[in-house]
Amino acid sequence: MLSIMDRIDPTDERATGSTTHHPAGDAPPSRWESWNPVTGCTKVSEGCRHCYAERFAERWRGIPGHHYERGFELQLRPERLDLPLHWRTPRRVFVTSMGDLFHARIPDEYVRAVFAVMERAPQHVYHLLTKRHERMLELAPTLPWPQQVWMGVTVERTDYAARADALRRVPAARRHISAEPLLGPLDTLDLTGIDLVIAGGESGVDRRPPQPAWVRGLRDRCAAAGVAFSFKGWGGRGQNDGGRLLDGRVWDEAPPRAAPPAGSAGGAPAGADESGLPAQGALF
Repeated sequence: MLSIMDRIDPTDERATGSTTHHPAGDAPPSRWESWNPVTGCTKVSEGCRHCYAERFAERWRGIPGHHYERGFELQLRPERLDLPLHWRTPRRVFVTSMGDLFHARIPDEYVRAVFAVMERAPQHVYHLLTKRHERMLELAPTLPWPQQVWMGVTVERTDYAARADALRRVPAARRHISAEPLLGPLDTLDLTGIDLVIAGGESGVDRRPPQPAWVRGLRDRCAAAGVAFSFKGWGGRGQNDGGRLLDGRVWDEAPPRAAPPAGSAGGAPAGADESGLPAQGALF
């Protein structure tokens, strides 16, 4: 029998009354929040093959009353749209950690509504990540881009480098690349205009482990280009099983701290502009 806590969506702060801290990459640690006005997605590239969010959501498919009763089917969650407006403490917010805001089946108006909320709540710093760079570029001119919005794309192999090219054309104040899961060397990836690269291995039973040379090569290219580099870990059956050490140390570099977002009370969260996204598999 499932307990009450088993039925709570771990991404819903209103249900749990608390949030999870993710110190990896924080300097100093600050409060992470997940905001999911959309949940569910469909596979679009190799990095999706063993999607941690899908694995989690599908565990609950068919359970009456559970937030993921329909598993990982794409669903709009309009009841969650205004959540950041009610958070008094400045936070770093992972937007749609359980989906992709630029999925083709999400209406343009709904994407604009999400961005409008981010604009109205400038006390938070928002991190977005997509694999759908074409839709991102299509909608970018119609969206507000307040300075506290970080935009990122996943580049798991060099054959997806076009996502980084598209990212450079988006007027975001910060741009980051997630090489997680890292599935091959990124020796030719153009890092021009990129503030941060986050690398990490895949998790799960059927994971495809990264080669150390791929990670070292990416780290060294970031250093040469003056781009901050963060390594989230080697992955394993569980995300943290392989540890985070690369050549004997943890890599948590960060771009220079930006000015506090306009209109924020007391500025951005501690370290708000000094870290990348949470580790893959951070369901919070």
